[in-house]
Amino acid sequence: MLMRAPRESGSWTWILDHVQGPGPEFALATAARISAVLERHDLLELHSLAWDWSHAGTRGLAGRSSLGLSPNEIAHPAWADRLRSCHPQARISSIMLLGTGAWFDADGERHREDRLVELFLAPDETDVWVELSVHHDVWAQCDFRGRPQPRIHANNAPRLAAALREIEQVLGVAAEPGEPTYYGCAERYGLKAPDIIDGLGPDVSAGLG
Repeated sequence: MLMRAPRESGSWTWILDHVQGPGPEFALATAARISAVLERHDLLELHSLAWDWSHAGTRGLAGRSSLGLSPNEIAHPAWADRLRSCHPQARISSIMLLGTGAWFDADGERHREDRLVELFLAPDETDVWVELSVHHDVWAQCDFRGRPQPRIHANNAPRLAAALREIEQVLGVAAEPGEPTYYGCAERYGLKAPDIIDGLGPDVSAGLG
């Protein structure tokens, strides 16, 4: 079982300011294009979609809802109407795509992990903010305990890098690495190499699940 950090070990964002039409339609169409890339690289096989919503003028009434879906359903135009029908008159403030992804251990054996990567979109009237995040250490040169893991890194990091490059091509916007956290720091197409002291990287394993 992989350890999962409570905050991301790396994230990448895109801001799309060429929104085509109001509401969640453009965000869902964008999510479908990105998830298709992630599925091709076996990083995200969708099993559910969650979204945050709020009502204006009702003292902050808000909540989160979710629905199960198959990988190909996200591209269907009716999904925007389905989201709206769950909470009529509510504003959809964010959408998250959840699923499983494949990672490979030091021996090259394939495993599946829930929420190996997460895709988050925040639609607005004029733009859509997109974030891809990772919370595990299989993309890093050292694990969360600071132990070098060259084989695991070689077996996983290239797929993430390839997916990030392809997403850039699909969206026509360069990825912006997110802010560093206690658990890692993103670079353009992967995680920044940690400082190695006496053969070990930093141990950030306290409190991990």
